[in-house]
Amino acid sequence: MTPAYLLLSVAFTLSAPNQSHDWPQWRGPNRDDVSTETGLLQKWPEGGPKKLWTVSDLGGGYSTPSVAAGKIFGMGKTGKEERIWALTEEDGSPAWSTPIGTAAKVGYDEGGRSTPTFANDKVYAVSMGGDLVCLNAKDGSPVWTKSYTKDFGGKVQSWGFSESVLVDGDAVIGTPGSAAAALVKLKAATGETIWQTAVKDPGGANGYSSPIKATVDGVPMYVTLLGKTGGVIGVHADSGKLLWKYNRVMNGTANIPTVIVKDNLVFCSTGYGDGGSALLKLTKSGDVFAVDELKYYPSKELQNHHGGMVLVGDYVYLGRGHNNGLPTCVEFKTGNIVWKEDEGAGKGNGSGCLTYADGMLYFRYQNGVMALVKASPKGFELEGRFDIPEKSNKPSWPHPVVANGRLYVRDQDKLHCFDVKATK
Repeated sequence: MTPAYLLLSVAFTLSAPNQSHDWPQWRGPNRDDVSTETGLLQKWPEGGPKKLWTVSDLGGGYSTPSVAAGKIFGMGKTGKEERIWALTEEDGSPAWSTPIGTAAKVGYDEGGRSTPTFANDKVYAVSMGGDLVCLNAKDGSPVWTKSYTKDFGGKVQSWGFSESVLVDGDAVIGTPGSAAAALVKLKAATGETIWQTAVKDPGGANGYSSPIKATVDGVPMYVTLLGKTGGVIGVHADSGKLLWKYNRVMNGTANIPTVIVKDNLVFCSTGYGDGGSALLKLTKSGDVFAVDELKYYPSKELQNHHGGMVLVGDYVYLGRGHNNGLPTCVEFKTGNIVWKEDEGAGKGNGSGCLTYADGMLYFRYQNGVMALVKASPKGFELEGRFDIPEKSNKPSWPHPVVANGRLYVRDQDKLHCFDVKATK
């Protein structure tokens, strides 16, 4: 039975959004948390940007929404059932809601963590229990399902599977995390296995990151952060061959932030224990890569919990610290910390996540504060803040999404939509 949706507010005046600035997957179009959209507010008014609407009864969970093809996709838990849902982008009205099975019993079990990936007119997402599901984006009808546990030997982590799969052309890349299948590449149309990568002692029961694709010295590869002993790995995109591995940033609790790769440099971090952060240089050596550690930061100096890191130009911006989101700027090529704040932006506290659009960083904090910060290596500049309305009083962890002139903020069973387009 499709859950009831309550449209609390539909006071908006925008016409149908321009689809050229969709956010079709985890961390946006290029999986780097960077929007190319312009013409957005550079400063927020008192109380924040205008709220267009709020939709309720989406089910609990920490899933960040994606936006594509006129729809908003997300995940939620209602009772014991986990669902993938779709809303109409224009006004938040329900499009469809599809049950994908009984929710796994894990920590923070309010609901799923995966961001649905839109590609090939399909939606791909991972349940807390490790079911990789493919649905038709138009109506939510099932296409195929694979189990990370039954098909690939993966284990359900303490807080459930949390990755958001990568779709690369006609293939899906996911992370079961087992020794025989740390990373897998499947046919997007059928779920059939193309290859699976074996990694000795991957620590799969503690991995929570999501893969990206990069090209280094002409070699296409998938890069991700595995469990407590798995390290950061690079796998050949065509063959599944393990190309390189780096272990120093790992910890025994949870390794979460998506890795940043540009040219032959890698920036990685983890938010628990002594993992810290690192800037790496990759050098091709035969059919594998050598890894040089250019800079290592102890956890007390620099670590990112689970709010993510964003590369804008030559600088990485992130929230610093375990259970903190202290705004920090790092020069990407040298690893030098350019500036750092000792308080959360706009009175935000707890773990902070962020995204980038039109010169600005959108910080969201665990206590429900949204803050607008200028993305500049010259120093910290706060350009607005507001409290998320109708707070659930549960950790405010889903990442903010900016798509087609709108800011989307998920808080458990509610999704808030704000107008961040600058008026002319």
